[in-house]
Amino acid sequence: MPRLPGKPVPDAALGERAQHFLKVLVERYIRDGQPVGSRTLARDAGGDLSPATIRNVMADLEELGLVVSPHTSAGRVPTVSGYRFFVDSLMTLRPLAEGDVERARSQIAADVDGMALADKASRVLSDLTHMAGLVMVPHREQVAYRQIEFLRLSGRRVLAILVTSEGEVHNRVVETAKTYTAAELEQAANYLNRTYAGRDLEAVRRALLAELNQTREHLDAIMRRAVEMAGRVFEGASGRDALLVAGQTNLMDFNELQHMERLRQLFDAFTEQQQLLHLLDRCMAADGLQIFIGEESGYRPLDQCSLVTAPYVVDGQVAGVLGVIGPTRMPYDRVVSIVDITARLLGAALKAH
Repeated sequence: MPRLPGKPVPDAALGERAQHFLKVLVERYIRDGQPVGSRTLARDAGGDLSPATIRNVMADLEELGLVVSPHTSAGRVPTVSGYRFFVDSLMTLRPLAEGDVERARSQIAADVDGMALADKASRVLSDLTHMAGLVMVPHREQVAYRQIEFLRLSGRRVLAILVTSEGEVHNRVVETAKTYTAAELEQAANYLNRTYAGRDLEAVRRALLAELNQTREHLDAIMRRAVEMAGRVFEGASGRDALLVAGQTNLMDFNELQHMERLRQLFDAFTEQQQLLHLLDRCMAADGLQIFIGEESGYRPLDQCSLVTAPYVVDGQVAGVLGVIGPTRMPYDRVVSIVDITARLLGAALKAH
């Protein structure tokens, strides 16, 4: 079973009864897409509970920020925090039907090239979830990092010069938050060259991203800035991974995503890809399966969506990430299983290729 990372859950004082009601409410809302009223909740939750008891429990959940009552309805819907608590603490994964597994396995067969395999995987994700499936295509060129140099320009501008093992030179002007001396820039470059020289360019880029995602308490200010500057240089030098997306139009079938401006932002994100690739890079730098709910992604076009991702592994190395984008009320118990199995199948097919 994949590990489900999450943020700290709300107050541990949330009692067993309240957790049960929250689970029932989330599952009902995911299924129907309508605010859940007290009568429906009482019927689904079972037990002989008075209307006053149900109201009190709902008030407690609302006070904790786990549910909210839309102004158009007396019923309640989960908040992002409510979904997060559900995913982290209450959800039971739903195994994928054997027929679905076999259909996915037959489609992701190792008789085509890597790009075609990734394309098939994105379509499997879309077909099984009826949402948008995406796969970061593995970048297989082995170009090694040789060295980097930072030259001070006017003001707070710094020229970063990256040299690869193939002799390619990549220049980028970086705007810094403060003015650095030539000695400080040399120290930063020495740190990066000492740490990363000789390593695959793509691996270095991901390592830099991982450093930025960590607490970085072990790095002083100069080293942190070196990592940040180098990361921006590597964005344009490492041969960006491509992103294959299938089933974007499925998202138009969900009422909560049918607002025209919201749809425009979503489809612009699928077309432009850079921010989505950056988000998937963060998933690669993390460990295992990742779930971003609503604004947790930090990417505005996905504020009303959730993203479930998993890395796929070839020869013991993470080659890329795949996932599903859908509304926040997606059936997480099923989507997580689909993403996890598809990642395993794609990794196995790429290895056999």
